[in-house]
Amino acid sequence: MKQELEAIRLKAEQDLNAAESQQALEALRVQYLGKKGEVTAILKKMGGLSPEERPVIGQLANEVRAFIEGELVKRASELKQAELEKRLQAEKIDVTMPGKRHELGTQHPLSAVLEEIKEIFIGMGFDIVEGPEVEYDYYNFEALNIPKDHPARDTQDTFYINDNIVLRTQTSPVQVRVMEKQKPPIRVISPGRVYRSDALDATHSPLFHQIEGLVVDKGISFADLKGTLETFIKRLYGEDSVVRFRPHHFPFTEPSAEVDVQCFNCHGEGCRLCKGEGWIEILGCGMVHPKVLSNCGIDPEVYSGFALGMGLERVVMRRYAIDDIRMFYENDVRFLKQF
Repeated sequence: MKQELEAIRLKAEQDLNAAESQQALEALRVQYLGKKGEVTAILKKMGGLSPEERPVIGQLANEVRAFIEGELVKRASELKQAELEKRLQAEKIDVTMPGKRHELGTQHPLSAVLEEIKEIFIGMGFDIVEGPEVEYDYYNFEALNIPKDHPARDTQDTFYINDNIVLRTQTSPVQVRVMEKQKPPIRVISPGRVYRSDALDATHSPLFHQIEGLVVDKGISFADLKGTLETFIKRLYGEDSVVRFRPHHFPFTEPSAEVDVQCFNCHGEGCRLCKGEGWIEILGCGMVHPKVLSNCGIDPEVYSGFALGMGLERVVMRRYAIDDIRMFYENDVRFLKQF
């Protein structure tokens, strides 16, 4: 039995040194020290030994068990260290190598100019408000003095979800919602996406951005509208900008006007940018129609106001002399890098 224990010790040492994984070590532990292991089997035979042999074999068996347990711990530590070194070698980083360059993006020209416009109006005391892009027919048309038989209701111009819900064609519905919930004084702008069933070409898109402005208070006049717009245009295009107002018609304002800025390329002489006219149209505006005020629960005998609306794409195109609206949506990096 003494020879058997020595043989087990020698074989266990060889097997443990050859083990290449923690799983192999666990299998060897069970093989030698488990309930049915080789050392355990020797201990079960000790009942047949003489009283003189029993303590000698018992002590030897305990020494063999302790040796195997020690070798298990030692080999486990060696394997763990080897695994760590292998991983460190695989994950080694050469700190002298040049790093990978990360391209830094910039704001899209539409976003950049929109932020600038917001800052200008905020500086004049306006708040920024938003509203739903999927809108009720009432807010998009009827509350703005556009009845059912108005040409703007033509389904060729509007995306109808059903008879009562549309994709908003302008951000003016936000003004109605503000007037319903807030008592004058009101001073807000409402930028956002709008939708019209236009064919996509150099100057039209079924999706574009509008910025609407609204002021309602006692004693608001057309002079306030002109002063506000002249201040806005001079801050956006420069203090030497020249502004012109032309009579126009909008169902929701009376009187109404189109606003032009003198071409900043030719200064009114006529060029390719302004198509020879010397002026560039940038927005529409007017005094809020009394019927619109009444529809929103505001007494037109007490309050008056003005509204303005501009297409963001048109403002940006004029500012950077861009002649195709599709460039804003194609995500061509060569185009965007210019800004």
